[in-house]
Amino acid sequence: MTFVLLVLVAAAAGGAVCVVWAERGGPRWVRIVASVTLGIAAVVRGLHKSGRRGGSRSSANGDGDE
Repeated sequence: MTFVLLVLVAAAAGGAVCVVWAERGGPRWVRIVASVTLGIAAVVRGLHKSGRRGGSRSSANGDGDE
């Protein structure tokens, strides 16, 4: 389990490095990795937003901590 988490963190860090490098005009493979990284980030962000929408509906009914 720890190994899988370590691989995921390393992949995320590598993707972030490629995004920065691609912004500065890196080689073609870096731009491809950066595009894939940004695409995955958009999908994760979309999934996160859809999960939050379901929770915000219930809190709009007065279930908040106010």
